[in-house]
Amino acid sequence: MPATAFETVDVFTTQRFGGNQLAVFADARSLSGEQMRLIASEFQYSETTFVLPPQDPDNSAQVRIFTPTNEIPFAGHPNIGTAFVLGRRENVFGQSIGKSMRFEEGAGLVNVDLLRHQGSIVGARLKAPRRLEVIASIETDIVANCVSLHRGEIAAGCHAPMMVSVGLPFVVAETSLVSLGRARPNSAAFAAADRAYPHAADRFSIFLYARTGEGIECLQARMFAPLNNIWEDSATGSAAAALGAYLALLDPRHDMDLEIAIKQGLRMGRPSEIRVGVRKRVGRVLEVTIAGFCVPVMQGMIKV
Repeated sequence: MPATAFETVDVFTTQRFGGNQLAVFADARSLSGEQMRLIASEFQYSETTFVLPPQDPDNSAQVRIFTPTNEIPFAGHPNIGTAFVLGRRENVFGQSIGKSMRFEEGAGLVNVDLLRHQGSIVGARLKAPRRLEVIASIETDIVANCVSLHRGEIAAGCHAPMMVSVGLPFVVAETSLVSLGRARPNSAAFAAADRAYPHAADRFSIFLYARTGEGIECLQARMFAPLNNIWEDSATGSAAAALGAYLALLDPRHDMDLEIAIKQGLRMGRPSEIRVGVRKRVGRVLEVTIAGFCVPVMQGMIKV
């Protein structure tokens, strides 16, 4: 029975057993799509990545991303962690490793810069593959029911709950720090919301956040996606990027370079920090980046 190698890393953290777990299959050429889905289900991490040779030799690799239930076109921590794993190798499918990598994914090309400290690769920074898309306003009652809070606990001062995307759709909603701590996902309410707001890329999920100061530069967040068997996620880069882009869009300044630090996973015992950068010019969000550190955890083989 053939075996395929994998590595696991913790992403958006500098401490092992913090941040978000990721399994990376750096050479998945022997695996079918169905085997990838089953392996991701076996790991039960929020995502698992499978690396294949690029279709265009000018790119670094093709990366397929699976949750425990399905394949998705883009996600943040899988790209950061995959670049970290591949960057620590001598080459990827015969290509030498430079300062940056470019991945072919369902949402498009993802450009990733490797972060180094004293000559060692310690993390990565990626550019979101798509510009901000504001998809739909979501009823406050629906969001409140999904996270087991009262309607009045979902803030509307800055914005109503909104489905937004820079490659993968999420509902973003603001609350207080106290309410953020009390939030709990309600699977039945999520299923009803998914029927009410269908979208092609993934199942209904909510990125709930609170400000830790007067501005929007420091936030805490929690992400719930029970329909993907992710009761709570410890670090969600794609949602953080979409939120940062949307908050920049709402800001009255026409030109700005926004830096946001988002802490997540605190109540799960897996603290993480996601750095979001947004460039806005003449009222338009032109570029969104997310960055974070990684820590290697395990290496092994899986028989398929």
